[in-house]
This record gives sequence, C-alpha cells and structure tokens, in this order.
Amino acid sequence: MSAREREITAPVSLTLRGGRLNPAAIGWARHPIIETSGVGRGFGRNKRWEYWNVLTPTHILALTVSSLDYAAVHEVWVFDRETEQTWHRSATVLPSRGVTLAPTLETDSSSARVRELSIDIDEVEGGTRLRGEIPGVQFDIVAHLPAGHERLAVVVPWSSRRFQYTVKDVARPAEGTLTIDGTEHRVSPTDAWAVLDHGRGRWPYDITWNWGAGSGRSHGRVVGVQFGGRWTQGTGSTENAMYIDGTIHKISEELEWHYDLADLMAPWRVIGEGVDATFTPFYNKVTRTNLGVVASSTDQCFGAWSGTFAPEAGEPVAFSQIEGWAEHVHNRW
Repeated sequence: MSAREREITAPVSLTLRGGRLNPAAIGWARHPIIETSGVGRGFGRNKRWEYWNVLTPTHILALTVSSLDYAAVHEVWVFDRETEQTWHRSATVLPSRGVTLAPTLETDSSSARVRELSIDIDEVEGGTRLRGEIPGVQFDIVAHLPAGHERLAVVVPWSSRRFQYTVKDVARPAEGTLTIDGTEHRVSPTDAWAVLDHGRGRWPYDITWNWGAGSGRSHGRVVGVQFGGRWTQGTGSTENAMYIDGTIHKISEELEWHYDLADLMAPWRVIGEGVDATFTPFYNKVTRTNLGVVASSTDQCFGAWSGTFAPEAGEPVAFSQIEGWAEHVHNRW
C-alpha cells in the first residue's frame, strides 16, 4: 500500500510545547532537520538512542547509546568475520543515568559511562567521531560525511502521544582504528562503511519491526540500502529508500518482506515499488532479554544485498554484494 508522504524542507520541531506530536513535523526529509529536544518531557515512554554500525572487510563493530526513560541501555559488540569470535559488553542501568544524548542530531555530543564500557559520539569537521572501549577492544573511527550526502529522516505517527523520529544514514565512509587484544586494525574509507540509526520518540509498548541496511560500491556506483517493515504500517509513513551516489530516492510504499523465522539463514527477499532485492546472510547475531514486563528478541542477520531498483526518474540500477544486515525484532518495552 502506497503512502502519501510530505517532504519537509525547512527545520521544524518534532513536538509542540506540551510535548505532543507537532503535525507540521509529519513527513520525511533528506537531512536531519527535525528538532527533537522536546522528547524526554511528559507522557513517559520516551525513547532516545544512537546506534552506529561499522562494517569492514575483516570486522563488524556495533555500538549503542540509549535512554528508554526507565533505563539506560548500552552495548559495544565486535565480530571477527574470519574466526567469528566476538567481543561484547552490554549494560542496563536502572534508573537511567550515566548517559548523555544530544537533544537534536548533530547539535551536541552523546556518551555512555558504565563499568567496563565507555562510548563517545562527537561531531567533528567532516563527519562524526566514534570512540569507545570495553575489555579487549578500543576504537576511534570517523564516519565521514561527504559533501552532498543525503540522509533519510522520517517522522512516524501512531498518535499525538506515540510517535517516532528516525534518521537512517547509510553509506558513510569510515576511517580510523579498531584495536583488539592489543592488535591495531586500520579502518579504511575505501572499503569500510558506517551506518547510523538515530531515534527519538515515544513507542507503543508491544512492537515488531524489520530493518534492512547495506552500504557499498556496485557497478561503479555508491549504493545504500534502507528498508523498514511492520512498525510503520497504518501510519502513512515509511522508512524505505535507496541511496544512489549521494542521493536519497524515497520509496513511499510498505515493501513486502519474505523470510523464514524457522530458518533465518536462508535468503530473504524484499519487493515492491521499484525494488526487488535478495539478502543472503552469513551470520545471525541473536539477542534475547526477558525481564517479565520488559522483553526483547532480536535476530540481526549480517550478509549482502543484491537486486535491482527502478527510480521514478532515470534508468534502473542493478546492485550486488552490498554488505549490511536484515533483522527481525520483537520488543515489549
């Protein structure tokens, strides 16, 4: 089902003075121009996070800084693609403390400090600097922001009190160092990519979603994949787009996701509105948390996207081996 979405081209506040959703913010933008400092006040269930993933030919690095109103939840995860060895530290802090999140994306720094885990996210000239440390791992990486690089920013409205602002930023060249057990690994912008999931909003208690992302070069072009599913249904918004050579091509349709929950390592397929993409996994990062009222189940499969995209204007684009992930998540939070 196609959605009628409005492109937002000027800065606007996500919330009204009383904390409810500002109707003028509903839509999508090519840059993170939505002001979100009102999230964190009123109505409870405020959820704020920064998730960055850096994928290199040899390693995958993921980091999360978040405050879910009642708790701060942070994570650093590193995966060696050859040996499948992992280094991991996560923390759930009740009540939420030891965390700083920028009121609005790229206006300030975000950070987390808990025992045996530190993360710093800072805006620097030409990009975003990601630094952190857990036992056995240190990293210092800049996600470059090339001139003209567009990001997908979307406001998803469930109601005036329940809404989400998300920025999905794919295909950011990454550069720096990842040090594991004393061995330094160089991260090169020629073959390493960073992806951002920035979130500010107030969610329903029980929700399921799909997210597919990928970054890389194919047939001489820089290609970014950004697909979402389930959680936006019925809202009039989608978080679907393709990124081609710096430009976001918005897809205002709920795409069809086809995958087998009993065999998530089998190929996935996403189709609709000019998209026909197949995702082939090589590893499933499984996370399960059950604290009774609060629970989370995540299968984040890493692999590669291949397929075709036909934009509204221009020639169809074929792409192959665009590395990233596809995930199935069910949260009670």
